[in-house]
Amino acid sequence: MSLPVHRRRTAAAVLTAALLIPLGACGDDSGSDKAGDSGSGVPKAGLTVLAASSLTDVFKEAGAAYEKENPGTNVTFSFAGSQELAAQVKQGAPADVLVTADTRTMDGLSGDTGKPTVIAENRLVIAVGEGNPENVENLTDLAGPELKVVLAAPEVPVGRYGAQILDARKTGVKPVSQEPSARAVLSKISLGEADAGLVYRTDAATATGKVDAIEIPDAENAIVSYPAAALKTSKHGEAAAAFVAWLSTPAAQKILQGAGFQQP
Repeated sequence: MSLPVHRRRTAAAVLTAALLIPLGACGDDSGSDKAGDSGSGVPKAGLTVLAASSLTDVFKEAGAAYEKENPGTNVTFSFAGSQELAAQVKQGAPADVLVTADTRTMDGLSGDTGKPTVIAENRLVIAVGEGNPENVENLTDLAGPELKVVLAAPEVPVGRYGAQILDARKTGVKPVSQEPSARAVLSKISLGEADAGLVYRTDAATATGKVDAIEIPDAENAIVSYPAAALKTSKHGEAAAAFVAWLSTPAAQKILQGAGFQQP
């Protein structure tokens, strides 16, 4: 039985109106401007990143770049020696991401982190006063009896790396002090409180005009790896993982390499 004319016209009008509804009005909220999204697919969040002190300068630049790429996301850094960061994680410090200056420290926290990714490499150099007044040329020279050498403590990654390369050369270096970080070693030298020490190449580059860097051949040097991982206790797990992944992107690698770090 056919519908009356006025019923047929009503049905046609409803069908026409339905066809004119934009597809975006069908309840699809997968767009990048949904609530809680930074606009780039990364959830908005305030992230706290625990990072090795040798990353202080470059991570400030990287953090600003990340925030620009992901509006609404805020990255706060806490810098310290890797051994101090590990202690903070064990004590339950509220944080989202951890980046250490060695794989050994990160491996010791495997129960507290997600799978780590090495995001950069570094090398050690001999740091001396500007102009190299003591004429230090190599690792063997650090054993000079009149030379005031300062190293990082052995529980610190840079201290462990330093001991490794000095022991391999059997130099017999006797430091006048052992410091909690590479930055502390650098400070002693830049202030004239020590003649020489072993620091990361990138740290020495931050003290141009105060400290000179004597390169150590790769055959006598150590490869320094920086692993990054999201912490399992993070309240922003997805955003933390996104930041760790971003550190390996071309944009982040350009910043890291611009500061003297090497691509892993």
